[in-house]
Amino acid sequence: MLRAGLLGPPVLATASLIVHAAPVVSTFGPLRNRVMPRLAGQGRADHVALTFDDGPDRLSTPHFLKALDARGVHATFFVLGSMLVRAPGVAREMVAAGHEIGIHGWHHRPLLLRGPRATHEDLARARDAVAGITGEPPRLFRPPYGVLTTAAHLACRRLDLTPVLWTAWGEDWRRRATPRSVHDTVARDLTGGGTVLLHDSDCTSAPGSWRNTLAALPRILDTCTTRGWRVGPLRDHGVPG
Repeated sequence: MLRAGLLGPPVLATASLIVHAAPVVSTFGPLRNRVMPRLAGQGRADHVALTFDDGPDRLSTPHFLKALDARGVHATFFVLGSMLVRAPGVAREMVAAGHEIGIHGWHHRPLLLRGPRATHEDLARARDAVAGITGEPPRLFRPPYGVLTTAAHLACRRLDLTPVLWTAWGEDWRRRATPRSVHDTVARDLTGGGTVLLHDSDCTSAPGSWRNTLAALPRILDTCTTRGWRVGPLRDHGVPG
């Protein structure tokens, strides 16, 4: 009994860590797309959801808003609370232009390193900031690095948020990315009903990387049109059957 008692705390701590980290399996794209279609952001087969992370950024985001307006396309922007308070006017412009706002947390930090209370406070702070600045409470959440935890799922449930990841991304944060590589990386994995992840800010990416994304955007939209897919925000994306 003494030995079991001594081993108890480490065993319990290990079990707690496993429970906390279990949702990380959803980070593996092929598995997520196959067995977690809602979380992956799979929707109507004739539609592609266009999403951007890490803004709003006063330097870069207005360029994306202008480019999207020129094409008559709306998107979903997952904003960081810490960026939002620096550029509240840009966030209001997003909403006025018809775009959808979701949250990416307050800080761009891995949720695996945060406990339940810190996770809830981070999401609640970002949610309240969006609601206060735009007048519209967000309903979507995308975790930093796409890494979910049990604490994040519980926080989403309490805050009436739906977690959404992606089915295709441009790897546009990389230093070696180019407009062509961003387009080709998206196009390689994109199918009807998919969700595209891009970045409208370089606050967590290689400096100036947003320019590659911006340059790739028209070609990505052209590819979707050629393949017969409409492009829009997640609110118009529908849900898998």
